[in-house]
Amino acid sequence: MRQAGTNLPKVGRYNRAVVLDQIQLADGISRVEIAEHTGLTPQTVSGIVRRLLDEGIVREDGASRVASGGKPRTTLRINAEAGSAVGLHFDPVQLSCTVVDLLGRPLLVKRRPTHPDADPPQVVKAMAELVADVLTETGVDRDKILGLGLATPGPIDLEQGAIVGAPQLTGWMRVPVQRMLSEATGLPVTLDNDATAAAVGERWSGAGRGVADFAYFYFGTGVGGGLILNHQVYRGGSLNAGEFGHSSVLPDGPECYCGNRGCLERLVNPTAIVAEVHRRLASGSHPDSALARTFAQDPEAVDHPAIGLAAAAGDPVAAAVIDESAEHVASVAVDIANFLDVDLIVLGGYGIQHVESRYVDVVAAALAQRPLSRHVRVVDVEASWLGVDAAVVGSAALVLHATYSPQLSALLGTGTPAGDRGRPDTSAATR
Repeated sequence: MRQAGTNLPKVGRYNRAVVLDQIQLADGISRVEIAEHTGLTPQTVSGIVRRLLDEGIVREDGASRVASGGKPRTTLRINAEAGSAVGLHFDPVQLSCTVVDLLGRPLLVKRRPTHPDADPPQVVKAMAELVADVLTETGVDRDKILGLGLATPGPIDLEQGAIVGAPQLTGWMRVPVQRMLSEATGLPVTLDNDATAAAVGERWSGAGRGVADFAYFYFGTGVGGGLILNHQVYRGGSLNAGEFGHSSVLPDGPECYCGNRGCLERLVNPTAIVAEVHRRLASGSHPDSALARTFAQDPEAVDHPAIGLAAAAGDPVAAAVIDESAEHVASVAVDIANFLDVDLIVLGGYGIQHVESRYVDVVAAALAQRPLSRHVRVVDVEASWLGVDAAVVGSAALVLHATYSPQLSALLGTGTPAGDRGRPDTSAATR
């Protein structure tokens, strides 16, 4: 499904974004093909392309293809070096920073641990220092930086640019982190939650390229979700939609900090997986497990990364716990397929590193057997193309998306994207 442009007046910004979106997604497309895909007149497309060429955002790569009538067509591509965006992911355990080109390709990714007792000013200072280090190492021309995207745990208040009491961040109640970081770096900052950022990154340069409707499961310290519906980011009424991690999959399960019981996040986060593996190993009934020997010598060595590696290698205890975790994820994925009828579900984040394929296999099997619409079509499942860097690359993609992707606000003239329910992507940036 492709986005269509319009030939009505006063929608030049939207049409420009539609054309640019086609060029970015196709990685090689002619003016005639853009007109065919968008419904814009050839004259409108030619005028927009001419301006994009003049601005240096688009380039003609010199290659020509012969159309069916014999007339050559010049291929258009994004000029990846025309600009860049900085991305910063604030996770409760670490900071990650990157710089990407206009195609969303990271030039460098750097990480630093987050001190558990650091207060907001200290964390923002560390953020600014990490951004400065990355910009120095990459040597990116500051004049070409479109902005800084910041991905954080939710919930967040996008209207105020604030983190609002994220349960895993003690002392972060209504912290105006967007303004604070902008003042510390001198860059305009676009704020969003990490799962939505990862979904935007996947839409820009990952498995979600060109997909009209998809859901993204982000596995980090917790579990979050992002939604792209009809090519638009969907955020809901309070702009915090996509909390897949707080779907209750075990009504009698453990209590969750959100107030529910048996939430997906409570069952499959790294802490829960480590605790369950330790419980099974402590029983002493798994002598065939390589992890059992490690556990007997040093329980602390059986941490989440070690469990992921062991599961990938087929360790029976680690694999059983990971597969049960994946079954819980599959239950929520089926609900999403039934509720939203998405085309694709993407699984990503560092929380499933090394075991992405196990999660994909279990979720895919459930989606082939359980959604009501399975006899019409089966929802695709893919591991994130961005892998462990999904949130940090996605945070930079927030800037690219806000700057270049078609926003319904431009078409409606409201300043508020319909899919975003009250928050324009472009005005989310603060200097």
